[in-house]
Amino acid sequence: MTKKILFIAVVAVALMSAARFDGAVTKENGATVVNTTTVCPDVEGYAGAVPVKIYIRKNKVEKIEILKNQETPKYMVKVKKALLNAWDGLTVKEAKAKKVDAVTGATFSSQAIIDNVQKGLAHYEKNKK
Repeated sequence: MTKKILFIAVVAVALMSAARFDGAVTKENGATVVNTTTVCPDVEGYAGAVPVKIYIRKNKVEKIEILKNQETPKYMVKVKKALLNAWDGLTVKEAKAKKVDAVTGATFSSQAIIDNVQKGLAHYEKNKK
């Protein structure tokens, strides 16, 4: 009977952990990483989805990386330079509240990244341990 109860408890904990970390939130080199590929499938730039990885350490945004996408490379260079550092060093709460302007000439791509970051941070807060 005790082994059965222990087994049930272990399975319950495993299922709860799986629900929390749904593949979108992982650990990498001590940082928590939110991959917005599955969190924001409906957020699109000019040419489709523009997912990001958000690296969080000690409840602060460490960096943002843009993942593979179909946006025009020359516009993405502008977006990377102008946007990606906008949230660095901010707490998750501060980063969620920060208003970031889109890059002129790359408005759709910029807005997709901004939306991905906001939704990714909200997902992190909802699912963090």
